[in-house]
Amino acid sequence: MRNKKNHLNASARRMRIAVISSVCALAACVLPASALGANDTTQFSVSAGALTLTSAPNYPDLGALTLNGQAQTLSAQMGNFTVADATGSGAGWNVTVVGDTTTGKSPVFKRWNGTSYGSEALAANSLTLSSTGASFAAQNGTTGTAPTHSCGSGCFVDAASPVKLASAAVNAGMGTYATSGYGASSLSLVTPSTLKAIGADVYRVDLVTTVNSGP
Repeated sequence: MRNKKNHLNASARRMRIAVISSVCALAACVLPASALGANDTTQFSVSAGALTLTSAPNYPDLGALTLNGQAQTLSAQMGNFTVADATGSGAGWNVTVVGDTTTGKSPVFKRWNGTSYGSEALAANSLTLSSTGASFAAQNGTTGTAPTHSCGSGCFVDAASPVKLASAAVNAGMGTYATSGYGASSLSLVTPSTLKAIGADVYRVDLVTTVNSGP
């Protein structure tokens, strides 16, 4: 009788061990995913930069003129400029030029003796820019839609109000763009037959070029 009881106890122990082993095996099969691999995240922040005219146009000297009793035209090549839009806004931008009316400056071609302006002057809207053939070149890894020039039909540079030379549409012109391709005669100055000779002095104009937000 005792042997039979011992046999039953041994069978019961083996059954409990088998059940525990099965439960452990089942538990191993249904462990949560987080116990098998780690979840992680990565991120970065962005701060707005500035909209700048990193290289302003250098309006060139137009050379010398000898009067001949007729209206004459002087010409030169427009200087290139570079715009950097680091705002990240996609608002677009535009570049304008206007004659400078601040104290000691002249918004039109006027006699200049090296120190101050005289009275002899040309009318406003004498200097014209043509951007025919000009384009924008992306710089420093810039991609996306490029800006466009606005003076294919000619723009007055020595104007009384700001004149748009180029612009970038909304979501265009982001990054850095430089102008290129201005023609050899892209700037032209028309002088009247009534232009006065001024000896060793020159005719000079002060121009202000600005980059502004918005197309």
